[in-house]
Amino acid sequence: MISNFILAPILAHMITAIVLLFFWKNVQAQKTVSVIGNIVGFLVSWRLFALVWENGNMTLQMGGWQAPFGITFVSDTLSATMVMLTAIVSLAVGIYSTAATNISRIRYGHFFIYHFLIMGLMGAFLTGDIFNLYVWFEVVIISSFVLLTLGGKKRQMEGAVKYVTMNMLASSIFLTAIGILYGITGSLNIADLPQHVAAVENRGLVTVTALLFFVGFGIKSAVFPMYYWLPSSYHTPPSAIGAVFGGLLTKMGVYSMIRVFTVVFEPDDFMLGVFIVIAILTMISGALGAINKRNIRRILSYFIVCHIGYLIAGIGMYTELAFVGVVFYLIHDVIVKSNFFMMSGLIQKIRVTQDIYRLGGFYKDYPKLSIVFGIILFSLAGIPPLSGFWPKILLFQEAFKAENYVLLGTLIFASFITLFIVARIWSEVFWKDLPKPNAEEIDHFAPFHMRGRLALVLPVVGLAVVSLLIGLNASFVFEVAERVAHELMNPSIYIDSVMHHLK
Repeated sequence: MISNFILAPILAHMITAIVLLFFWKNVQAQKTVSVIGNIVGFLVSWRLFALVWENGNMTLQMGGWQAPFGITFVSDTLSATMVMLTAIVSLAVGIYSTAATNISRIRYGHFFIYHFLIMGLMGAFLTGDIFNLYVWFEVVIISSFVLLTLGGKKRQMEGAVKYVTMNMLASSIFLTAIGILYGITGSLNIADLPQHVAAVENRGLVTVTALLFFVGFGIKSAVFPMYYWLPSSYHTPPSAIGAVFGGLLTKMGVYSMIRVFTVVFEPDDFMLGVFIVIAILTMISGALGAINKRNIRRILSYFIVCHIGYLIAGIGMYTELAFVGVVFYLIHDVIVKSNFFMMSGLIQKIRVTQDIYRLGGFYKDYPKLSIVFGIILFSLAGIPPLSGFWPKILLFQEAFKAENYVLLGTLIFASFITLFIVARIWSEVFWKDLPKPNAEEIDHFAPFHMRGRLALVLPVVGLAVVSLLIGLNASFVFEVAERVAHELMNPSIYIDSVMHHLK
């Protein structure tokens, strides 16, 4: 199906960003325009998902230049799902930002850059051209770097330098891989590449190119051993920015990995072995890194690393059921990680600290909010029947079926460590009494006016409800994940939808 509507989610955020330029000094107008833009972005993303679900893949050849010569946009079930998830998180974080972001940041262009970041993510998920994937990556990196450094505090600048250095390295490797790929195939259209890659006689060169793509995407996804930039930078920005970074930015690398290694390159046993080894080391380093941390945001940063390992492990097993687990885990992880960052921001607003040993008494002071936070925490840990439980079972099952007991053991180990740390957070922050020296820090949330409180609490509650629905209505999510997995294991569906005019 050919349709211009595929561009609607990208245009919604681009137009919002442009409109925001006219209200540069009017903070209230910026908040209103941003929320309206996010609502429109959410509605068109939902419509795009519905169209793809009902009618199959959608494509658009920009300017009427047919593939593989023009710029191609493609929305299959995986793309539409990622766009939908981005829109949900963008709306929640956008509303949260209206109360959580200070006025000076807004006057320096917070919302303007935020919408460009979301536009870049939408473009990366919808592009059908590997060079344009690189271009959208750069839009995201530039926007995220500005958001990291707004305010210019020393801690932010240190985190931003590490973030941008590693991401520029990843971009350089990615661009090198694109150059080699174009040199050996003469094409950069994702749907056109498989036939050219298959025809290359020098298979060693193809393997090296595939490895370069894996390294480039791996650094952006924060896999072992290039993960250390993430815990060093993700705890520095405000929680609203951390929510988008933690929930979506690393998943862009994983999405690209899935797309390239199911359509362009068919991984051989060596490549799949690399995936599995890296996944095991990523899970272990992420889990061990989180154990001795006291700051909630630092713990979460290591959780992001650890759980990226789950996704890489699923790709490495390369079976249809493993991909069902990967897609289900992606859906769960984007929502929960984004919400966890917003939760940490709320805790910071109320208690002015994120040190779990200086916190306490939360359940006594805020019982309803604590139940919402409990849903977030225990979804993350994968307590049945919450959203994190189902995809883990699939990944355990596939590792057991493949008789890869080292991988199975690592998956169980990472799950156990996650549960242990989540239980410790619950015990320290919610169950125990507030430590005596911090008694004067009892409540910094009370002075907030009602509109500000709602803007902070409703998005967190909304995403917690989404997490609950993913867990309790798992059959629909399974249906989506199964369809995506079927399309991934049968790349001809994607290829035919783009190249049909050549038949």
